Amino acid sequence: MSPYWAGESIIIGDPWVRGYKYLEAMRQLALAPDMVDVNGNSRVGDRVYGWIGKHIDTVNAELSACLEACHACFHPEVRRRIEIWATPFAEEFGIDGFCNIFLDPTVILIDVGRTAPEDWLSVVVHEYAHAHLGLPGHDIRFFEVISHLCLGLGLPPPVWQPDIEDYLRNWPYCPSKANSLSFWMGYF
Repeated sequence: MSPYWAGESIIIGDPWVRGYKYLEAMRQLALAPDMVDVNGNSRVGDRVYGWIGKHIDTVNAELSACLEACHACFHPEVRRRIEIWATPFAEEFGIDGFCNIFLDPTVILIDVGRTAPEDWLSVVVHEYAHAHLGLPGHDIRFFEVISHLCLGLGLPPPVWQPDIEDYLRNWPYCPSKANSLSFWMGYF
């Protein structure tokens, strides 16, 4: 997969520049550009840009594998066109993932620094359910799609309950890390 953000034929050798350009592209895919942020601290930003420039292809390949696993749960004729990218989110948003259903193809952005790598599939499943439906919210349709995905991928399916909207906001459940930027700076 050739990342569109690197330019059609331009190879960016400097990791800092590559990371900076990557995050600029992610800001364009987010619902609001300020969703993608590295705290505005230049020292932290420099470290994050450099780490992203060196490692983002590997991280995105892992997320793409999760996306393909979700696609495999549906017949090809009902699959939507979906892209998935890793990016740090601004702390004030407090989210692990986001699905921008207003773009074509639909774009899923995941802050992989906010969860452990073994939970990345869970975050992708949640956002994929939104992308598959092309809708926000956590209603009965979302319940049905996420249940299908969880069963197909060996994750615990949700259980129907009266407060389903609130319950499904964090399904499948995975704990968030306190300092998401530590991942993006290379501290695992």
